[in-house]
Amino acid sequence: MKKVGIIMGSDSDLPVVRKAADMLASLGIPCEAHVYSAHRTPDQARDFARSAREQGFGVLIAAAGMAAHLAGAIAANTTLPVIGIPCPGSLLDGLDALLSTVQMPSGIPVATVAVGGGANAALLAAQILAVEDAALAARLEEKRRKDAQAVLGKDAGIMDRLNAPA
Repeated sequence: MKKVGIIMGSDSDLPVVRKAADMLASLGIPCEAHVYSAHRTPDQARDFARSAREQGFGVLIAAAGMAAHLAGAIAANTTLPVIGIPCPGSLLDGLDALLSTVQMPSGIPVATVAVGGGANAALLAAQILAVEDAALAARLEEKRRKDAQAVLGKDAGIMDRLNAPA
C-alpha cells in the first residue's frame, strides 16, 4: 500500500495534523510526518516533494497557517495529489490560510479541506488511494456505515427526549 506524507509548516500545526494521522491509522494507512517550511526550509520541502513518489508515497498532505504557501510549494514539485489543510491562526482564525491554500494558479492544483480539517484531509487521501485498493475502499464504506449508525442513534435519543407525549 502507498503511504501518505504529511508535511506541516510548524510544529504548532501538530493538533491539526494529529487528526489526520489518527484517521489514517484507523484505516490502516501508513503515514510519515515532517516539519518543513516553505519559507525557512524550502530546499528540504522541495527535496521531499520531488522524491516522494520514489519513496512510496501516493498522496501528500500539507498543513500550514497564515501565508500557507506550503501546499503550493509541495505541489509545484510533484505530480502526486496534494491536499492542503489551512490551519487556524491568531489573526484571522485561518481565513488567510484558507485563501492562500485554495487560490493556486492553473496547472498546480491543491485539493483543499476546511480550516483545521485534518480528518477530512486523511479521508480524502484514503479515497484517492482506494481508487486502486479494494480493501481500503471496503474499510471506507464500513466507516461511513458506522458513522451513519452513530447519527441515527443520536436521532433516536433526541426523538425519545423531545418527542415524548406530554
